[in-house]
Amino acid sequence: MGADAKTAMKVEMTDAAAKRIAKILSAEPGKTALRVAVEGGGCSGFSYKFDLVEAANDDDVAIEKDGATILIDDLSLVYMGGSVIDFVDDLMGQSFQIRNPNAVASCGCGTSFSI
Repeated sequence: MGADAKTAMKVEMTDAAAKRIAKILSAEPGKTALRVAVEGGGCSGFSYKFDLVEAANDDDVAIEKDGATILIDDLSLVYMGGSVIDFVDDLMGQSFQIRNPNAVASCGCGTSFSI
């Protein structure tokens, strides 16, 4: 895989996301990471799934920052390459948001997208 391909597959997390993930994990004994996966379905064709997990799988890529770990499996990474995972706390509520440059459309709920 060339340098451009590796850069395109990279996923980042913001400081706000890292802080929130670390806080959530500290309150969940045995859980070590937040798994983010892409699944078929949702309003726009694909949707994101978030789970707290105890351990990584063999095909996971780990993104680590400030004591927080996000795990993404190889297949989901194909759809999420170049994305930024953020945590937003505003008048509309609190949520993890994924800014995905591969998505050509998304839905109002913010968890579904199409490519």
